[in-house]
Amino acid sequence: MQIFNSITKQKQEFTPLIPGKIGLYVCGNTVYDHSHIGHARTAVSFDIITRYWRYRGFEVNYVRNITDVDDKIINRAQENDEDIDSLTERMIKSGEEDYAKLGILPPDNEPRATMHMAEMIAMIEALINKGFAYVGGNGDVFYDVRKFDNYGALSHKNIDELQVGARMAIDEAKNNPLDFVLWKMAKPNEPSWDSPWGKGRPGWHIECSAMSTTCLGENFDIHGGGMDLKFPHHENEIAQSEAATGKTFANLWIHSGLVTINREKMSKSLGNFFTIKEVLEKYKAETVRYFLMSSHYRSPVNYSQESLEIAEGALVRFYTTLRGLQSGLAPENSEYETRFQIAMDDDFNTPEALAVMFDITHKINRVRETEPEHAANLGALLSKLGGVFGLLDQQPEAFLQAPAAEDAISADAIEALIAERNQARADKNWARADEIRDELIAHGVALEDGAKGTTWRREV
Repeated sequence: MQIFNSITKQKQEFTPLIPGKIGLYVCGNTVYDHSHIGHARTAVSFDIITRYWRYRGFEVNYVRNITDVDDKIINRAQENDEDIDSLTERMIKSGEEDYAKLGILPPDNEPRATMHMAEMIAMIEALINKGFAYVGGNGDVFYDVRKFDNYGALSHKNIDELQVGARMAIDEAKNNPLDFVLWKMAKPNEPSWDSPWGKGRPGWHIECSAMSTTCLGENFDIHGGGMDLKFPHHENEIAQSEAATGKTFANLWIHSGLVTINREKMSKSLGNFFTIKEVLEKYKAETVRYFLMSSHYRSPVNYSQESLEIAEGALVRFYTTLRGLQSGLAPENSEYETRFQIAMDDDFNTPEALAVMFDITHKINRVRETEPEHAANLGALLSKLGGVFGLLDQQPEAFLQAPAAEDAISADAIEALIAERNQARADKNWARADEIRDELIAHGVALEDGAKGTTWRREV
């Protein structure tokens, strides 16, 4: 299995620390707002990676943290005149609901920052004792980036260039503008915990170092997250973790690509920012999931109506192919499944693996009338491979006839119009039959007349 390592910037053979077992840590959400489509891209990417490993027989310990204490959380709670715990619990529940709709499986372990203060404090103490951290003039504890020789290895940034590019605002508390905070002294009306340096709370970066090493050990297989976290968050994680433990932090780093909106970076300031809930008001959850995985996980994915329509069309093709097939058994040692595995073993190449699934679809449609049993078995294989991606787990009719929008015409109304159309056709009232078809098309409903009657499906 070849995986692209962000540190080496090349694919490399992946060998787990413990044969047959994989430890994976992925940075989760800071829970001050509803999850957005960018969060969904990262979550879907690592959900598919985890599902594929398990399909291949690995035992995976998937850890995805929750940041439940942070400046953004404190500020949002104050804006809402809301208790911090109330805000974070509400947003955690909201995110769980969104992810469940998208078919994203829960992680095996989901540590919260507020539950690991002792581990963070212990790591900070180790860094101070080893000379990698210091107490600043304002009482905050800072990491001294100049003390860590490999700083910049993940993001491939030169520390001297970073120094020149750093904002040189006067901060007498720090020794160096690049130094980052490990522990912040308490401020009025903010949550705080006791520490050797007085009451305060952790900096963002130390949270993930403490939680990942607590759950997976000081050295583990893979650390992942969105491309936007590579610097400074992941860079700082490496620096503080390896300085504290003296060991390699994660053996391999995986980063998922970002979401763009009509080819522009998604940003609240640009007004092109969409929450998962907003997207699911317009499109089916499985369509959104397919869209997010249809590009290679390291590539950016462009959110647009056209992209979602392409995703819907692909799923319609799969489900239409599965519609009406007999029950079958997926063939063992299939050429198709071998090609699927080869694609996914090559850095989780989902576009290539999806192409194999389309080849199966093409074959089914060629033999469904002449070799129904063979078609049924291929249909079972198609469903099996779709399941590796968290797709094709619905009955075909359920997907094809499910409304994407809440205000869509109901299934009962569609059936009533089809019955009226059938009667009009029986009466040879072709004008009325055409009117009904046109009315249904206007509602986004496509009719398919066949020997066994009329079937229908919704379109985007």
